Amino acid sequence: MARKDSLLNLRAILVKRRDALRSALAGDLTLLKELRSESPGDVIDAAYDSAQDEISSQLAEVESRELANIENALERIKIGKYGQCEVCGGRIPMARLHALPYATMCIDCQRELERSGESASFHRGFGEEEAGEETMSGELEN
Repeated sequence: MARKDSLLNLRAILVKRRDALRSALAGDLTLLKELRSESPGDVIDAAYDSAQDEISSQLAEVESRELANIENALERIKIGKYGQCEVCGGRIPMARLHALPYATMCIDCQRELERSGESASFHRGFGEEEAGEETMSGELEN
């Protein structure tokens, strides 16, 4: 029962963070468009604006990646795979999910992936047919 409650809480956190990121990204894009429509004063101002645009662009990229990870986690909740490692099919510990709610791999598989230097997308789908592990969907239906 405690895992089910924790998973429900994590879903709420993911939804809240997703909405915040969507708003932030929409605001960032609007701000960048407004800044570009203004004519720069001199070369120094243009260089400064360019540097600020680059920083904003990099932040938007990081936020976009996080948003994609959150969307993936919410989809995994929907299909009943949330909390299940994409590689080995085992349970992802609650401590890991609390630290990183959109984690898709258990810590052992994540470490192995980082050691080997492979892309996470290489492992997507591997082990998903494993049966016997309780997932969020199964826990919520009870």
